[in-house]
Amino acid sequence: MLYWFYETYHFNLFQYITLRSGIAFFIAFSITIFLMPIFIKWAIKKKVNQPIFKLAPDAHKKKSGTPTMGGVVFTISILIATLISAKLYNIYVILGIATIFLFSLIGAKDDISKIVGHTNESGLKPKTKFALQIFFALIISSLIFFATRVEHNLFVPFYKYPLLNMGYFAIPFWAIVMISTSNAVNLTDGLDGLATVPSIFSFLSLGTFVYMSGNAILSEHFLLPKIIGIGEVSIIVSAFIGSLIGFLWYNCHPAEVFMGDSGSLSIGAFMGYLAIISKNEILLIVIGFIFVLETLSVILQVGSFKTRKKRIFRMAPLHHHFEIQGWAESKIIVRFWIIAMIANIIALITIKIR
Repeated sequence: MLYWFYETYHFNLFQYITLRSGIAFFIAFSITIFLMPIFIKWAIKKKVNQPIFKLAPDAHKKKSGTPTMGGVVFTISILIATLISAKLYNIYVILGIATIFLFSLIGAKDDISKIVGHTNESGLKPKTKFALQIFFALIISSLIFFATRVEHNLFVPFYKYPLLNMGYFAIPFWAIVMISTSNAVNLTDGLDGLATVPSIFSFLSLGTFVYMSGNAILSEHFLLPKIIGIGEVSIIVSAFIGSLIGFLWYNCHPAEVFMGDSGSLSIGAFMGYLAIISKNEILLIVIGFIFVLETLSVILQVGSFKTRKKRIFRMAPLHHHFEIQGWAESKIIVRFWIIAMIANIIALITIKIR
């Protein structure tokens, strides 16, 4: 809408992505801050509560009754802010919105099933959930491949030239990136604010890469892949950051609301989407280091138990291991935030060292 004012009435301020990104941030933040307490009151009244996993540490039992599906609220905030601020006929914006909406839809269905069934086991069957993720990820990846100017080359950190041209293999590879990141964020979302702040850090880094790659001067100066049009996606990134900060106001320890799968799946999928269009699929390992760490702990735990009948950690994902070790929840959360911040600083350093 704002860009329409620029095109129609030549209001030049609205041509700038940076200005519209700032506006999107405050719109998403304000809507989330306003709607979330209304949603929390409604959720408590309707008993839209997060079922607690039976094997979770004892400290989690007191969280029984905490409202969930807060992700629906901040997703709505993001979409409204984007519709107001972004150039809506930009293909990268359209695909970004589609990614957020589709994966949030999967999460919402899973959350609703758990709420109705009063147990985590009542949610979508893992095969069904995974099949939907594969289906949507392949659609988005195929559209990126055929309908955009995103390169099919694979880039690695600290090296300015493409490593190889993936050709049609890029489609399943990009789908794997989106699905993996989506599930990684979902696994990390186990403590109050644990997934929220690292997500903000990751979006700040990826938003920087997206904006610079879409800018002819900056992309050439820093030897980044130049992709015309993707800079507009930084408006969605700003809206996402604004909404997550608004959500954190109610999600910080002790949490008044959880994001649920409706939030975590869309966060991870959009994170993967940003990495794909900015050509940072490999650097995403550093950008989302906390999410990678949590996922690896689960893979190692399951693999070790199946092959050796022994556990490596007292419980997986990793944050539960430290809980059982006796660490206070707030200490685990803040220390993971610190690690995430350091990892993203390292990721941003790679812009200059190429």
